[in-house]
Amino acid sequence: MGAEETLLPVKEAFQLAQKPHRNQAELAVALSRTYRAAEDKTAFHEEFVHRLKRAMVIYRREPAVERALGFAAAFVTSFHQSDEDEDEDEGDDGGILRHVFAFLLKSHKANSNAVRFRACQLINKLLGSMPENAQIDDDLFDKINEAMLIRLKDKIPNVRIQAVLALSRLQDPKDDDCPVANAYATLIENDSNPEVRRAVLSCIAPSAKTLPKIVGRTKDVKEAVRKLAYQVLAEKVHMKAMSIAQRVMLLQQGLNDRSDAVKQAAKKHLLQGWLRYTEGNILELLHRLDLENSSEVAVSVLSTLFSVTPLNELAKVCKNSDGRKLIPVETLTPDIALYWRVLCEYLKSKGEEGEEFLEQILPEPVVYAEYLLSYIQSIPVVNDEQRNDFSCIENLMTKEFIGQQLILIIKSLDANEEGGRKRLLAILQEILTLPTTPISLVSFLVERLLDIIIDDNKRIQTITEIISEIRAPIVTVGVNPADVRKKELKIAEIKVKLIEAKEALENCITIQDFNQASELKEKIKALEDDKVNLLKETEQLEIKEVHVEKNDAETLQKCLILCYELLKQMSTSVGIGATMNGIIESLILPGIISVHPVVRNLAVLCLGCCGLQNQSFASKHFVLLLQVLQIDDVTIKISALKAIFDQLMTFGIEPFKTKKSKALQSEDAEINTDEEQESKEAEEMVTAKHVLKLLSDFLDSEVSELRTVAAEGLAKLMFCGLLVSSRILSRLVLLWYNPVTEDDVRLRHCLGVFFPMFAYASRTNQECFEEAFFPTLQTLANAPASSPLAEIDITNVAELFVDLTRPSGLNPQAKNSQDFQALTVHDNLAIKICNEILTCPCSPEIRVYTKALSSLELSSNLAKDLLVLLNEILEQVKDRTCLRALEKIKIQLEKGNKEYGEHAVEAQDASTTAIIYQNEDEKNKEACLTPVKGVKAARVSKSTQQRPKTGQRKVTASASINRRRQTSEANSESDREVPEPESEVRMRLPRRAKTEALGKTKVNLEQFLDE
Repeated sequence: MGAEETLLPVKEAFQLAQKPHRNQAELAVALSRTYRAAEDKTAFHEEFVHRLKRAMVIYRREPAVERALGFAAAFVTSFHQSDEDEDEDEGDDGGILRHVFAFLLKSHKANSNAVRFRACQLINKLLGSMPENAQIDDDLFDKINEAMLIRLKDKIPNVRIQAVLALSRLQDPKDDDCPVANAYATLIENDSNPEVRRAVLSCIAPSAKTLPKIVGRTKDVKEAVRKLAYQVLAEKVHMKAMSIAQRVMLLQQGLNDRSDAVKQAAKKHLLQGWLRYTEGNILELLHRLDLENSSEVAVSVLSTLFSVTPLNELAKVCKNSDGRKLIPVETLTPDIALYWRVLCEYLKSKGEEGEEFLEQILPEPVVYAEYLLSYIQSIPVVNDEQRNDFSCIENLMTKEFIGQQLILIIKSLDANEEGGRKRLLAILQEILTLPTTPISLVSFLVERLLDIIIDDNKRIQTITEIISEIRAPIVTVGVNPADVRKKELKIAEIKVKLIEAKEALENCITIQDFNQASELKEKIKALEDDKVNLLKETEQLEIKEVHVEKNDAETLQKCLILCYELLKQMSTSVGIGATMNGIIESLILPGIISVHPVVRNLAVLCLGCCGLQNQSFASKHFVLLLQVLQIDDVTIKISALKAIFDQLMTFGIEPFKTKKSKALQSEDAEINTDEEQESKEAEEMVTAKHVLKLLSDFLDSEVSELRTVAAEGLAKLMFCGLLVSSRILSRLVLLWYNPVTEDDVRLRHCLGVFFPMFAYASRTNQECFEEAFFPTLQTLANAPASSPLAEIDITNVAELFVDLTRPSGLNPQAKNSQDFQALTVHDNLAIKICNEILTCPCSPEIRVYTKALSSLELSSNLAKDLLVLLNEILEQVKDRTCLRALEKIKIQLEKGNKEYGEHAVEAQDASTTAIIYQNEDEKNKEACLTPVKGVKAARVSKSTQQRPKTGQRKVTASASINRRRQTSEANSESDREVPEPESEVRMRLPRRAKTEALGKTKVNLEQFLDE
């Protein structure tokens, strides 16, 4: 009897399991003794399931319920040790585990959300509580698999989550056709609930098939999903399992994510995990990335690792045993060069703390300049035969990348010492003039050179000298051997004549023929002079050096890069002087018509920069840029388009003015008549429209880069107030929604930022969106089925316009600066929408207009007029959905109109009382006139109460409203016979209403700022 009393009943076990701080393992052991002692296992099974049902009908995650279910799972799985034990313990009926599974598999299709949720949760707990080497029957495996795959499509997210967790142990990563893996792959991309996607991420087994799906979740819209994706990749996926492109993409997105939590996950989990795979070797980690094509990502990686590593450990990598503080040229690799450059910049940013370590890894400027010169000279020159050899090209690209990093290190040098700075400048100039210097390094060299030279005039002089030396170098002209032989023969002939003349001179002296001797002496002198001249000419032929102008593509490219870098860093106050004019005439303008596209592109870039320096120059060459924009290659068109937008942003409409319009401006003011002025303005307007049409046509270009540049440029012009056009705004909206631009990330990002910033900047901008509302929707409605615009959701576009024109969305500065207006943009849009519905009540777009109308923020000033319109619309529209929506709008307006009317009456009563007190003395003096005035004033007051805010609407509702208002005004015409009191009362009411409205605006603004 004592042993029987110690047995724990099922009901009591479940009750105890619900209590906190209760050891459920002990309860499971106690209940297992009861199970073994029970003679009727079936009765025990039924009672156990009966207790489970009590907990399974509760959907909320109550702690007591969770503990009870956890206890049930622990108890049931405690019997599942091995196949042999299972056969001995479970008995003939298959055991309690099989019975509970059978019950749960029957319950997963229940109508109750709670039952389905708890059934999937219990299956998950049961499978999760089994040991790792546990085995179940194939039949039971298939049933669980089938049931949970069905639950993956459940409408309740929590049920899908538990089904995902339950299937985690049933997947086979080695099987490409595994149904669980396929379901996971579908669910992780298509499920609308982020928690479900997180559950799949935590359960899915990485494989060659599922890895791209896991990597894709790093771009999920939800921060929590992206964070978990990086954690899963760090914990479950080895770095070698991913391609270099995937590694670079993960680091680029993770380290630059807009969420700090995702950034920390990428830094602490993914990056540190990869560093552990390389045993803490940063250079080895860099080697596994594509440094030459993604150096920015590598810089971000190094900056992150540097921030958590002691400075002395970082400096050890770059220290050299010979004490020269330089890495030997032969041991330089892209990894070491990039590491050296980023470390120097990092130590430089640390100030005094990093100065000590910077001196250990970086020599004096003079020593480093010589080191750089020696490396640049060691870069091989690829001839025409080697250009087809991939290994030679790869080696050259590697050398150039290392050279770029060495050039960028110059920024970290201490150039304060005069001697070192001069030597550094001299070597930089020498490197630029070397014919073997690669073109890819020229821009880096010029940038460093111009950073050291501060004065703009000195910069211009230095660059001009370098350009002159590159384009017209001193060349030694080769000597023709035939010419040398001729000179030598002439010298020999003169020598023979000299010998003969000297002998004749001696004979004449012997015979004392002094006259003949004098002539011979002069002849000898002339021959000596000829001999000396010939010897000099021969020497000059041997060392002749001349300036030879070079016009090959490589030379012109180098010179134009020098000019472009100079123009980018020049101050606009310097302008275009004589030296720059010479470069423009001899280099830039001829480059525009070059046969080489690279030269033409650089020349267009230089021409655009020159236009920013001088307004007259921009006006003079504006047409040239337009011509390039129409006829040249795509790359050059993009450069010209950017240059045009830059000049428009700088000078506005000035470059559009034609010569004729400028001539009209210079005429005498007395002669310039109004007609001439109007014709001048009309001509300028036509010119501007032509240019604007030319620029806006690129929005329809098939080249995505041209579309993006055009959209970005037009958006900038509109945002700066230089362009106001609802038509272009409509085209930008359509371009943003167009499926063709789905892959244009920059375009969509630019427009996505532009629309809200532009709309909420001022009311004028919102009115521009208001004007573009109907043209945009009509374009979409009339788009043919073959057009990409037919795929756009018109309702979504309408919602965008409604959201961008909300009065509450205006910036506080715009609200304070704009004058008070009775009607908001939404009020005007509501009138237009109503008129559009009345124009065609059976149009298919009525539902879109009705939905937009129900989303508007309407002011109380419009309620009365809009109700008239709505009554007329309700009589003509037949669509039931629209009628229901319109009825709701009407009810809201009637409610708001009633409240506004009561408020207006109170304000008017207060105003009338003030007038009566103010004129009390006058009324006492003119007692005989008081009754008449009082009666008329009362009539005026009634008329004003009936028609609050009369005459303040800026937008006419419709012709029917005008007729009705004319009738009401005719009926109340007698009320206006006494103008003096009426004007006094009616003028005070709007002022008070305005004051109160402004007061409300101030209160709302304060609340906004406090938040």
